Amino acid sequence: MAGLKAGAPTPQALTVHEASRVLEVGFSDGTTFRIPFELMRVYSPSAEVQGHGPGQEVLQTGKRDVALVNLEPVGNYAVKPTFSDGHDSGIFSWDYLYELGQKQEALWAEYTERLAAAGVDRDAPMLPKGGAGGHACGSH
Repeated sequence: MAGLKAGAPTPQALTVHEASRVLEVGFSDGTTFRIPFELMRVYSPSAEVQGHGPGQEVLQTGKRDVALVNLEPVGNYAVKPTFSDGHDSGIFSWDYLYELGQKQEALWAEYTERLAAAGVDRDAPMLPKGGAGGHACGSH
């Protein structure tokens, strides 16, 4: 399948758990991950979140209660979620979902460290685009 590393596990089941706000993904290697929507949102692979290169990442805040309102397939290699805050530009490949699931603890730790360094908490409202720590390339 396109977009997958050779021999990489592929999803066998995707279940959206609205009440607990997690995406459960069962992979072909027998591993199952429960990935919180908030984690997916703050680590979206979109340029809006990741920027256009190293060091251009935009710290996401106010995403604790974000919901997943739609999840559409992208070919045979990914899904494209639409979140309740309107964000819908991230395409999550099977490899990336596996990585998010596998590295959840480290990613949460990194996220809380970035929040602390910025002097905000995860419930703080997002800064406007182009604001401090923002991204103002004008392409989004």
